[in-house]
Amino acid sequence: MFPIATLSAMGILVGIGSAFTAPPMMARFSFLQNHIVNVIFTFINTVGSFGFTYLPVMFAMALPFGLAKRNKGVGAIAALAGYISMNMGINFMLGQQHKLAPASKMQAMGQSSVLGIQSLEMGVLGGILVGLITYYLLEKYQEIKLPDAFSFFGGIRFVPIISVIVESFVGLIIPFIWPTFQSGIVALGHLIQNAGVFGPFLYGIALSILKLMGLHHILLAMIRFTDAGGTAIVKGKVVTGALNIFYAQLNAGVPISHKATAFLSQGFMPTFMFGLPAICLAIYVTAKPENRNRIKGLLLSATLIAFVSGISEPTEYLFLFIAPLLYVFHTILQGLSLSVMMIAGACMGNTDGGVLDWILFGWLQPNSKWWVLIPIGLIWFAIYFFFFRWYILKYNVKTPGREGEGDVVMTQNNGIYDPQVILEALGGQSNIVSLDNCVTRLRLEVNDPSKIDEDKLKQSGALAVMKAEKSVQVVYGAQVQSVKDGVEKLMNNGITA
Repeated sequence: MFPIATLSAMGILVGIGSAFTAPPMMARFSFLQNHIVNVIFTFINTVGSFGFTYLPVMFAMALPFGLAKRNKGVGAIAALAGYISMNMGINFMLGQQHKLAPASKMQAMGQSSVLGIQSLEMGVLGGILVGLITYYLLEKYQEIKLPDAFSFFGGIRFVPIISVIVESFVGLIIPFIWPTFQSGIVALGHLIQNAGVFGPFLYGIALSILKLMGLHHILLAMIRFTDAGGTAIVKGKVVTGALNIFYAQLNAGVPISHKATAFLSQGFMPTFMFGLPAICLAIYVTAKPENRNRIKGLLLSATLIAFVSGISEPTEYLFLFIAPLLYVFHTILQGLSLSVMMIAGACMGNTDGGVLDWILFGWLQPNSKWWVLIPIGLIWFAIYFFFFRWYILKYNVKTPGREGEGDVVMTQNNGIYDPQVILEALGGQSNIVSLDNCVTRLRLEVNDPSKIDEDKLKQSGALAVMKAEKSVQVVYGAQVQSVKDGVEKLMNNGITA
């Protein structure tokens, strides 16, 4: 999630920079034509472009950093070395095959300059491949013991060395297999693009389903950064991936592709900015009057996170496990929102689907049709609110505020986000094998899942607890990073709970 989070922030910078250097905006506001003002916004745009230029290597470094239980920094350094060596291996083999394209034909032959090395244009898939291989090598060799004469190169020092060697050989092989693999991705892209309005609909449904397993970012990456999200020529350069196309066209000041933005943030805006807040309102009005004051903070937080940041899990986990049919309804409406925004002619991109995207890539961009969101969003709000309210009351769904007296577990000071309470509820330090987090969830491996007190975790602010053998995920929403840091600090201080 590090590259995704960075990309989101860089996208905001690109949105600001490109909006205020666009000719229509400069014609409307004369102060933008001032040289110094123009240089400032151009610089902001340039800085924001960093996230897209170096995204593959960021993926390569982030995967071992995120997956490894120990020596994360070693994994990141090894991945950087491995990524460079893989591209050097590709360059070497292309040279041996006399397939290195001249500069004028690199794009046409699927080649590009990667960190100064002429190589195949693999995009983020190359970074993901390196990241996974490096993670495997880190786990396998970080404790290796070499003979005394070579002991200096043992342990964690061996990991970057073996990464360079292995991934340079991988680079020798890639020129033989990449064309076939790329053809498969292109075929997938044609299938999605040729599905018309049903393409975004199926994409939205697939994301909602994969989110249950935390795997939706794989599909997001495929559509955003590979041929599966389409291909376009922008100022003579071939660009692949819906998000890459959008930003390339935005920076170039050329008309934005509606086919690209159909798979980006515009399609999620009706759901995130209107539908999810409507769910929270429905939960609030159906709660017992005496419980509404207790849950309003939780619901307000979930609403603001969805509306501003486009993060949906804090709201979805309020009803997912107690009313799965509501999640099915929500999944269908999310798919429909992508198709409806496409039919309405919206042309807004970026990654999040919250109000910031609407302002930066709607209001501030010409021909975005930002206003179509308002009527569509109001319809989505009404549909979500009345259906959820009806379903909760008809089937007596125990959403927050409707629990029985014995369903609410109280702890000292309520224990909201209290690391001590959370560590105790997880069974103490001795029960935790590994601890990490993603955007909304604690991800743990434990010795004994039966020691986990789910009621106490929910009292501490958890929205849901999911178990799969010894792997546990606890959903805390946007506060998960501080929760993880607090628990980790207690463990590092030797507090066993």
